[in-house]
Amino acid sequence: MNITNKINFRNLRGDLFGGLTTAVVSLPLALAFGVASGAGPVAGLWGAVCVGFFAALFGGTPTLISEPTGPMTVVMTAVIAKLTASDPENGMAMAFTVVMLAGIFQILFGFFRLGKYITLMPYSVISGFMSGIGVILVILQIAPFVGQPSPKGGVLGTVQAIPELLSNINPIEAILGILTLAIIFLMPSKFKRYAPPQLVALIIGTVVSLVFFGNAEIRRIGEIPMGLPQFQMPVFTPAQLTLIFVDAIVLGMLGCIDTLLTAVIADSLTRTEHKSNKELIGQGIGNLVSGICGGLPGAGATMGTVVNIQTGATSALSGITRALILLVVVLGAANLTEPIPMAVLAGIALKVGLDILDWSFLKRSHKVSVKGTLIMYGVLFLTVFVDLIVAVGVGVFIANILTIDRLSELRSQEVKTISDADDDINLTPEEKRLLDRANGRVLLFYLSGPMIFGVAKAIAREHSAMPDADALIMDLSDVPMVGVTAALAIENAIQDAADKGLHVFVVGATQKVMTRLERLGIQRFVPAQNFIPNRLEALQQAVTLTGGNVVEAGFNATGDYPTNLDPAI
Repeated sequence: MNITNKINFRNLRGDLFGGLTTAVVSLPLALAFGVASGAGPVAGLWGAVCVGFFAALFGGTPTLISEPTGPMTVVMTAVIAKLTASDPENGMAMAFTVVMLAGIFQILFGFFRLGKYITLMPYSVISGFMSGIGVILVILQIAPFVGQPSPKGGVLGTVQAIPELLSNINPIEAILGILTLAIIFLMPSKFKRYAPPQLVALIIGTVVSLVFFGNAEIRRIGEIPMGLPQFQMPVFTPAQLTLIFVDAIVLGMLGCIDTLLTAVIADSLTRTEHKSNKELIGQGIGNLVSGICGGLPGAGATMGTVVNIQTGATSALSGITRALILLVVVLGAANLTEPIPMAVLAGIALKVGLDILDWSFLKRSHKVSVKGTLIMYGVLFLTVFVDLIVAVGVGVFIANILTIDRLSELRSQEVKTISDADDDINLTPEEKRLLDRANGRVLLFYLSGPMIFGVAKAIAREHSAMPDADALIMDLSDVPMVGVTAALAIENAIQDAADKGLHVFVVGATQKVMTRLERLGIQRFVPAQNFIPNRLEALQQAVTLTGGNVVEAGFNATGDYPTNLDPAI
């Protein structure tokens, strides 16, 4: 198998132009995310270079553009704040260790082929989580947007400090921030084809700050070290291992979700199909290298990917080209970014936060599902004010419980105890005639569909309500699979019937279902000859065994077959 991504030179012009265009789009975002995270603009640039290059080279989505994203930056911001507060001397180095470890987790997720499971979560949870991240990113930009240093305490600290921030607003920096947003929002679409609005806002905002406010005291990016990065070695103590381990899992999982959702968008635009496990390995290698180089973590970026595809890129050559162009900027032109005002970068990041918000679903969720809406807003609230991993865990748990409850309710309707001809299930005329002749002495315990654990309650309820009889037919013909809990409930019903002296038959069990029941030891209660492939034969035998009560049906008083019995019965 080829471990690198699909690279070809048949579309050289389109791939090179896509790489150049996405490099221009990525530059202001990389700077903005680097500043917003607290690691500095150079960390954003190295993240864009390392993740972009190695994810393009080793990933599984040819047109995907990978770079620091809003969600990854929000998590990284929290990681840096927490680790630098607990260990000011080594906190930043530990944060980059978290990035390396997150990359290793992503490689493991891909190696163990977990890609198809990563995004198996309800949309209401994904929407609430992503919208919560958008809200966090917006809140964290309030202070630099109005020309103030970021308050301590993250989101809660910023929310509590809003009155003070607004009362001490720096008018010049606020004007630059508003100008940045105005350009991004109001730039005509016809001009966006030639230059991304973020880059235009970055250039105009910087020029305006130098020309009109050159002598004013404005917070700017400042000097960015050029040249090769300072390589980071993993730093942590045994006591800190658990702390960075949890942060790395959160960061790695978020990167997987963010990337694979973007890969699905790329598939819809290119009419291709990405390789999710290969993509996770590529992203993991990219984040591992980024952490070593002191860069931010990254993931598949929706905006960059869409721009890449729209400009004609078809292979991973575009992503590699983009990373190499940004590398040239880092190595030789980083000093050109020195005069960029922090308020301009805050405006760019604030717009990204607004874009992350799932406006489409936020406006319509209450019309679709009240429960889904409550889950979405609950996850959003927990994401913003409690913890990212708690938000996802609680959201997925509640959504799954509600889903299981609904499925169990539907499946429970397919658990029936039948003692005579019942129109609720599809019986043949012969089967109906046999049940009628049994005169209630033969019970047909019918189950249908997957028997998940939620159905066990319905099985127990039907079992408890079973009337007196002489024979029980456990019909599993329409059961494709049975869970452990449901299997135990079935075993309990069979054991109880056998203890009461009923003749028990098990009908139509598939090999998978039969294996599960045999492992529970159900053969202790059911003789080997009573495991029967079809319902008609089981009914014939059961009616025969209860023949003393159905003489009028053609059986003799001893229950033996009479010599004149119709062989069709």
